[in-house]
Amino acid sequence: MINTLKRFAALWLVLLSMQAAVAQQQLQSPAQFLGYELGQQFTTQNRILDYVNYLAAQAPNRIKVEEYGRTYENRPLVLAYVASDENLQRLEQIRENNLRQASLQSGSIQGDQPAVAWLSYNVHGNEAVSSEAVLQVLYDLVNPENAQSREWLQNTVVILDPMVNPDGRERYVQWYQQASNRGGNASPFAWEHYEPWPGGRPNHYYFDLNRDWAWQTQVESQQRLKVYNSWLPQVHADFHEMGPESPYYFSPAAKPFHESITPWQRQFQNTIGEYNRQYFDKNNWLYFTRESFDLFYPSYGDTWPTYNGAIGMTYEQGGSGRAGLAYKKSDGDTLTLTDRIAHHVAASEATIKATSEKADQLKQEFQKYYSNSLRNPGGEYKSFVIKSSANTAGNLKMLTDYLQQQGIQYGYAGEKGAVRGYNYLNGKTERVELAPEDVVISMYQPKSVLVKVLFEPKSALEDSLTYDITSWALPYAYGVQAYAVKGKVDMTNTAPAAPAAAAINIDKPYAYLARWSSVQDLKFATQLMQQNVKLRMAERPFEMDGQQYEAGTLIITRTGNERLGDTFDAKVRELAQQHGVQLAATNTGFVSTGADFGSGNVRYLETPKVALLSGEGVSPYGFGEVWNFFEQQLHYPVTVLNTSYFSQVPLHEFDVLILPTGSYEKVLDEKTLDRVQAWVRAGGKLIAMESAANYLADKKGFELKKKEEEAEAKGGNNGKTKENPYQNLRSYAAREREALESEVQGSIFRVDLDKTHPLAFGYGDSYFALIRSADAYQFMEDGWNVGVLKKDNYATGYVGAEAREQLQDALILGVQDLGRGEVIYLADNPLFRGFWQGGKLLFGNAVFVVGQ
Repeated sequence: MINTLKRFAALWLVLLSMQAAVAQQQLQSPAQFLGYELGQQFTTQNRILDYVNYLAAQAPNRIKVEEYGRTYENRPLVLAYVASDENLQRLEQIRENNLRQASLQSGSIQGDQPAVAWLSYNVHGNEAVSSEAVLQVLYDLVNPENAQSREWLQNTVVILDPMVNPDGRERYVQWYQQASNRGGNASPFAWEHYEPWPGGRPNHYYFDLNRDWAWQTQVESQQRLKVYNSWLPQVHADFHEMGPESPYYFSPAAKPFHESITPWQRQFQNTIGEYNRQYFDKNNWLYFTRESFDLFYPSYGDTWPTYNGAIGMTYEQGGSGRAGLAYKKSDGDTLTLTDRIAHHVAASEATIKATSEKADQLKQEFQKYYSNSLRNPGGEYKSFVIKSSANTAGNLKMLTDYLQQQGIQYGYAGEKGAVRGYNYLNGKTERVELAPEDVVISMYQPKSVLVKVLFEPKSALEDSLTYDITSWALPYAYGVQAYAVKGKVDMTNTAPAAPAAAAINIDKPYAYLARWSSVQDLKFATQLMQQNVKLRMAERPFEMDGQQYEAGTLIITRTGNERLGDTFDAKVRELAQQHGVQLAATNTGFVSTGADFGSGNVRYLETPKVALLSGEGVSPYGFGEVWNFFEQQLHYPVTVLNTSYFSQVPLHEFDVLILPTGSYEKVLDEKTLDRVQAWVRAGGKLIAMESAANYLADKKGFELKKKEEEAEAKGGNNGKTKENPYQNLRSYAAREREALESEVQGSIFRVDLDKTHPLAFGYGDSYFALIRSADAYQFMEDGWNVGVLKKDNYATGYVGAEAREQLQDALILGVQDLGRGEVIYLADNPLFRGFWQGGKLLFGNAVFVVGQ
């Protein structure tokens, strides 16, 4: 009986094995699983995930699926790991080996190490084709009958992210399904080719995730790059779309290449291009290379991986949100979703094939890249010093938190000493006295190339025709005093003991004091407001108990907060600890110098009701930057209004109205603008950002005047500037480069501040701004010129000669008193892409401090 049972069990195991083998042989294609051929319709995220999970269930020895996070709208973010049977079983060992190759983990490499390729699809939501293509790519890789993929996977692990931006993609797909004709209408005039505001390109907060790789301001980027940094692949490909009239784009990239990109990385751009060319030539598909898409700005899906040792590439298919299922191009051909899928599948397979066939070289060069970074880093500067005593604790912590997020190593000076270093604040090389608590970032570390790119004071730009901003140095972005040092600065990894916080020995003080110097202080204040704690702010510097306090200091008096009873002290102290704010306490409202706490120069801060304009005419990105700042950083309520009904909104319900950058010609007609002005005169506060300020300039009732009108007035010839008689003798081929003369490509300028004005509280005499437009304004005669550009205020980045002249003696930050209210002009956007940390307190001043 026992033998019979054993034979039965053995037979049962054989049958199960045969059943599993048959199941794998009969693996369903995407079309069989979904019930339609790829390209006949767009596939929603849940069905894409269903198929990915189906493959993992049917072929667990070839593919593993991992959820690595969730979006703001709670959609899953997943990765699919595809490898040979053997390599999938030792996936963790391969990951650790990869980090050992990068000198980021100790120990020796175990077993044969494959190359690692990471493919990212659909970072821009309305570039929706790539998440269709990835289904075919996964099937081809996992299908046991595909001999070619079996060969590739012998020495290659492929990591695929099917949908980097699910929230944006679903916004696009859901709209398209509602707007499209059955089967699609190829006419370029059909409704389905005109995606409504805000479009599916950005994520939930309307951030461009392809510009967020380095800055990691969005939850999708933060979660994805945590996994990416735990792998560090040798190859990364990012799949995109562009306008429907364009053919396909693949590597090599266009100039400028950042100087830190190695000869090998440049060479392999050509190698990848050759592999793609073979696929595209075989099918007679049109393509182009070496144009438009450069490798300079560090926050793209091709550049950030490149600065982390990978071969980073962008692939661009014509189509995007315009193309839909079919689009008739100007040349008469019809571009179909099926065509677009085929092209991205081919580029994916070409990338995997190149990785497999060049695996040994890729691994050798990858290891060499990190070895050189550790032992012989490039660049003029070998150390970067962040002065502890000269910077606020809040800004310093934000920067060191960011370094940890990036996997960048840092330490502390440890001992006193002196070096010579380039001062970011004044552009001079000078003596630097080191203190033990100063933060030191050494270039002698595995990620030294990334350090160099993020910290270099001036990036070497080999060609001015670049795709994005040209300056971003972290000391400017975080508003910290820092030095770039040519030599190696010795450091210790042990943090010096933090000075003991001054104990609050008064049980129930007359008032608490908190300095105003970073966005952490702003968060502290806005959280107190929401806890119904009444706040005051000093408009002038004062001295108390031997301590100097600058204008902007928060004064939290017991008077006015009596209704909170015994909870008052607990709320203030708990929130201060939560935000890292150092409190002082006093038993008196009398100061040694300055204004006593009952003076009119100590103002009560209202808790404002804030409205933010969105909708057609408003830049989705500009709107999203402000929306995200309130919701995800300040956690302060903001009411979003839409331009479609803005003219009917009772503005008296709000204290502050924010106009993000945008095109306001149709949004704010004369009648609506009169209503807004009347609201301001009655006590409202209007904040106009970038092109919104430009729209208000020269309009009746607004003090802001465009600078070019001033230039014309001085030009003679009845107000007209003298024309250059040779200006029409221009080369057509040079038209793009000549246009750059009037452009500002994300350059850093020092803005001189009137630090006595509430808009500048918490800053010194200047602030470094990332200027992206040559729009310039005259100094106001009757308003407050709070932030201005003088003749020598340029710091770094590309600025055309005409633009640089225009940005001299120009207003950047201004406040106009209008009746009982204010208009605040922010020609510079201090919230740009969420990464310019040094500007966030300034924006907070505009909302919460000015005009209180």
